[in-house]
Amino acid sequence: MSDDVRVLPGVPGPRRSPGWARRDPIDELAADWDESVAAAVHPDEIAALLESDGLSDDQIRERYGVENSFALAEELYARTPRRHPEPDGEPPDPWRTGLLGCLLRGLVFALPGFAYVLGDPLLAGPHEALGLPAGTRTLLAGALCGWAWNQGLAHRAYAWLGLGDRPAARRCLLVGAPVGMLLGTLVALAVAGPGRPAAVAFAAGQSCYFGASGVLLVMGREKTLLAALLPMTAGGLLTLAHPVAAPVRLVLLLGSLTAVAVLGLLEAAPVLTAPRRWRAALRRLATYAKSFSPARWWPSVRAGRRAARPVTGPRPFASLPYAVFGLASGALVVDATLGDVLADAGHGALAAPAAVALTLSMGPAEWLLYRFRGGSLAALRTCGTPRRFRRTTARVLARCLTAYLAALLALTLAVTAPWPHAPAPAAARLASLLALGVVLWTGLLLQSFGAVLGATAVCCAASMAQTLALLTHAGSPDTVALAVYASAAGAQVAFVRVRLGRVTAHR
Repeated sequence: MSDDVRVLPGVPGPRRSPGWARRDPIDELAADWDESVAAAVHPDEIAALLESDGLSDDQIRERYGVENSFALAEELYARTPRRHPEPDGEPPDPWRTGLLGCLLRGLVFALPGFAYVLGDPLLAGPHEALGLPAGTRTLLAGALCGWAWNQGLAHRAYAWLGLGDRPAARRCLLVGAPVGMLLGTLVALAVAGPGRPAAVAFAAGQSCYFGASGVLLVMGREKTLLAALLPMTAGGLLTLAHPVAAPVRLVLLLGSLTAVAVLGLLEAAPVLTAPRRWRAALRRLATYAKSFSPARWWPSVRAGRRAARPVTGPRPFASLPYAVFGLASGALVVDATLGDVLADAGHGALAAPAAVALTLSMGPAEWLLYRFRGGSLAALRTCGTPRRFRRTTARVLARCLTAYLAALLALTLAVTAPWPHAPAPAAARLASLLALGVVLWTGLLLQSFGAVLGATAVCCAASMAQTLALLTHAGSPDTVALAVYASAAGAQVAFVRVRLGRVTAHR
């Protein structure tokens, strides 16, 4: 017998399914293309797949009963849940950076403090008003001016680097750094008045260092700057252990300052190493200097004539909030350092270890800023709702802020322990220092996201309130500092939660 199925007479054959019971052809197509359709982010992506498969609009109308490939793509997109495949392995983190490099920057920020150890005999003299040591007002005025100017200049140079124009960043630094040096010197001279030549000379050197070191830091030459500071650092450490003659101190100061200035000049103007091109470099410098004319800042000049050439780079006034933020944060650190002296408490030097700890903590602070950016990027990838994203970024913020405060506390205790004649800091002083750390770190975080106006406003208000309270002797210095810094810290943390809890802030 054959294996073929035979239909006997009178016995009905297998029944076919009715038309209403057949499966929808669009569902069949969705099942066949499930992975591709589920991973699509827009119906147009599915339409491209349909066209690449050779389906014409006539075939689509005949088989699936819809108008064209776009209509069929919309049907497939609506019927298939979204399932985006995860990439193989750990996704790359563009914000990952080495901790050692950030710690090196923090160390480079703190090492110039040895210049004040070496220059102490050069600034000897009677105390100034408010009980400040000789030359303090002059140096602080120059320092605050330098912090403000170099913060704005660094922002402008980094903006050029972000546009991929490294030569423009160098020209910006080549023009802006000398201007900042001159401004810092003039401000120090105006504050010092007659009869303070040593203080003015030291402030001029301080301004020159700020400008030259800013060039090296912006261009990523931290190791070069560290090498230039080693002679002065060694001299400062030796001075702490054994008296050093004044001429030797002066040689060490001028040697490191000269090295930093020369290296900064060569970094900002590498063309100087090729004498054949110096004329072309001067012409380009003159052309760049014209960008600071009023024609670049205001749309109308000379009887209503508008500037013909559009601005393609960062505008000068865009860096102004960053300069003000540098001034306000510097004033907060100064208030924390000299608060007891300004309040006539007689032991303001006890706050010096806190200033050193804050400076060293800028290294871990920078690394934790990168960690927050990496954590928020991971939250963008894994969170499916805005609410979940806000919660995740809040947890990342809490972890980074806690880590920074732990580093700041450890540095404060480590610096205070060997400091001469410095007892262990009281609980109120530690609390105010940690609150100030929150203000500074959250301000840097907001600044890194471009939200500099809010951070600047909070820091300006806090610095003015703290300075006014110290000058008017309104309460205990520690109590006033804790109240001001805690209020500013709370305001900035709330601002960070609101601003950085939005997905659009992390574009």
